Amino acid sequence: MRKFVIMGVQGSGKGTQAKLMADELDLVHISVGDVFRWNVQHHTKIGAQVRRIVASGHLVGDDLVESVVRTRLTEHDWNYGFIIDGFPRNARQAEFFLESYDIDGVIYLDLPDEEVVRRVLARRLCSRCGLDYNLIASRPQVEDTCDVCGGALVTRSDDNPEALAVRLSEYHAKTRPVMDIFQRKEHVAVVDARRSVLEVQAEIREHFDLPSPRALAARPAGRAAGPPADRMNGQPSDQPAAADRSAS
Repeated sequence: MRKFVIMGVQGSGKGTQAKLMADELDLVHISVGDVFRWNVQHHTKIGAQVRRIVASGHLVGDDLVESVVRTRLTEHDWNYGFIIDGFPRNARQAEFFLESYDIDGVIYLDLPDEEVVRRVLARRLCSRCGLDYNLIASRPQVEDTCDVCGGALVTRSDDNPEALAVRLSEYHAKTRPVMDIFQRKEHVAVVDARRSVLEVQAEIREHFDLPSPRALAARPAGRAAGPPADRMNGQPSDQPAAADRSAS
């Protein structure tokens, strides 16, 4: 059984990398963002809380995140292991997590703030079907119109420079102590997230002595490893691919 934590700022590609590992290694991908998005879309009480917090430009509170994760992990549907993103969020949660689960390693996707801003501000969302677009890599055929349902593409309310600056500041302040704990106790792989999706995935696998990504192993020798990280499946960051939007 393999258990991993994947960390990285918004826009670093956590969702894409976690999904690749989950699909090929029979892991369950536990995404705090997906859980919250599901609640928002289904208009639950948790969803209403999340919508208010996100619209103000802040991160969802640690207590709410911890409650959601604890509940999700008690389902024990991860027979072959899991990869979790969006948790832990603070030092106390990191200590609890390490005491409760035998973690195989921590993946930290390193992305400069200027690249985060570029990726995040290029995101668009279909107002009708919820499909994610990234104008850097996956522009719609008709400007501002969803290719699938014809709905209008809109900017998420929290995707603006002011709100993003707040989130980045909060993220860095909270992440440093968590990384300090993990680096003392666990194998941490720091990976440059500016590279292509498959290059990032290959380095993660190499760090933990895991099988090479199937897509990379199947490529002819000498061929480029893949598209830039914000081009694979048209996903700019931590958004799941279109077929996997059960949930954020």
